[in-house]
Amino acid sequence: MVRMIDLYTAATPNGHKVSIALEELALPYTMHVLDLARGDPKEPWFLAINPNGRIPAIVDRAEGDFAVFESGAILLYLAEKTGRLMPQDAPGRSRVVQWLMFQMGGIGPMMGQANVFFRYFPEKIQPAIDRYQGECKRLFRVLDTHLQQHEYLAGDYSIADIANWAWVRTHRWSGVDIDDLPHLRRWVEAIRARPAVQKGILMPPSLRETGPDREEKERQFAEEARKMVEMGQSRQSGV
Repeated sequence: MVRMIDLYTAATPNGHKVSIALEELALPYTMHVLDLARGDPKEPWFLAINPNGRIPAIVDRAEGDFAVFESGAILLYLAEKTGRLMPQDAPGRSRVVQWLMFQMGGIGPMMGQANVFFRYFPEKIQPAIDRYQGECKRLFRVLDTHLQQHEYLAGDYSIADIANWAWVRTHRWSGVDIDDLPHLRRWVEAIRARPAVQKGILMPPSLRETGPDREEKERQFAEEARKMVEMGQSRQSGV
């Protein structure tokens, strides 16, 4: 089988958004895992693909080696390329894009900051932790309220669900629980049960989430990230 897509990625929510979509769409792809701690995304060869030096990015070999960066833009590109995971009518497409932007502008940035201050930052700054965890919880409530009357975020299962789910599923790492949000929990588990999703989150697998020594792996993962923050290298990597 010809693998038309080259995926440049790492085991992060943004990376898994794209691998899940590729699995759902059954598009053949070759995965290239970048080492964020080593600074692979800032190498000249990768900057030629993504000038922002962040993962994920794809190169579509079937379209003259066309490169796409930014996870949301990649999801839109793949959906439009295949005509799947997004409605064709203007209102339906807009609903999907709205919830995709909700993740890109809210869920992702707020959870990312919660991760930094709750897990990685060398100094515990409680007001910052409270601020970002509180905003994450508010956004989760928005999702929960919407999902009370909708099976998925924008009609049928779509790239909007993939994008939000890839982040929400990591809520524990951000220090935010969803026990009191039953509709959000129902949605999280329903998407987790999809075979393509189960495969996509292993492309690549997150070392901190697997195996019997999970707690030790999480400690090592957080310590490596903390060193990157202390050295100012977080600006050189991407999620």
